[in-house]
Order: sequence, then C-alpha cells, then structure tokens
Amino acid sequence: MAWAVVAGTAAVASGVVSAKGSMASAKAARQVGEYNAKVAENEKVLLQRATRQKEKNLRRQSEKLVGSQRVATAKSGIQMSGSPMQALADTFFNTEMDAINIRYSGSIEEASKVNEAAMARASAAAKSMQYKTQAYSTLLSSGGKAASAQR
Repeated sequence: MAWAVVAGTAAVASGVVSAKGSMASAKAARQVGEYNAKVAENEKVLLQRATRQKEKNLRRQSEKLVGSQRVATAKSGIQMSGSPMQALADTFFNTEMDAINIRYSGSIEEASKVNEAAMARASAAAKSMQYKTQAYSTLLSSGGKAASAQR
C-alpha cells in the first residue's frame, strides 16, 4: 500500500515538473517570436530610411545632370527650347519615374517585413499553444498514472 502512495506521488510530481517545463517552453516560444517580430519591424524602419536616402541621392544626381545640360546648352549658344528643352524634360520625367520605382520597391520590402513580423508572432503563438497543450496532456497523464498506482 505504501508503495502505491509513493508511486502515485512520484507520478504526480513528475507530471508537474514536466508540465512546468512545457509552460516555460511556451513562454520562451512567445518571447522568441516577439523578438523576431521586433527585429523585422526595426528592419522595416531601416528600409524606409534607405528608400528615402536612395530617392534623395537620385534627385541630387538628377539636379547635377540638369545643371550640366544647361551649362552645355548655354556654352553652345543655343536657346533653351526645342531639343535642349526636350532633353531637360526627359531628364525630369525619367527622374520622377525612377523615384516612383524606388518608392514602390521600398514599399514592397516594407510590406514583406510587416508580414514577416506577423508570421513570427503567429508562429510563436502556435508553438506556445503546442507547449501548453503538451503541459496539460502531461498533467492529465500523470494524474491517470497516479490513480492507477492507487488501485
């Protein structure tokens, strides 16, 4: 009879320790997921800054090109109309198209980081739930073993 009490107590203690470990794993999974999500969100901010800097650099280069075109045109003695004016217009519109493409590319990368953060959180929640379920299952199993030992 005493042996059955010891076996039942050991089964319960084992189940509690195992369940506690699974609950700790669930908490750790949530924390890792949140950390990964924060990293992705920080990367999104860096991508936004990089996109703005690329656009700023493009516009600076374009201004230099326009300046060179104007100087070359003035140096040649030609009026700013016709082909020289068309060259400036082409430069302007090409710059705007390039800027739009830079912003678009940046927004795609940002959306990817937002999705990556959401996926990290969802994956962590699922993993956490898996560990919690394992903990509850362990408790139930050890309760069953303890009850069997008592018989």
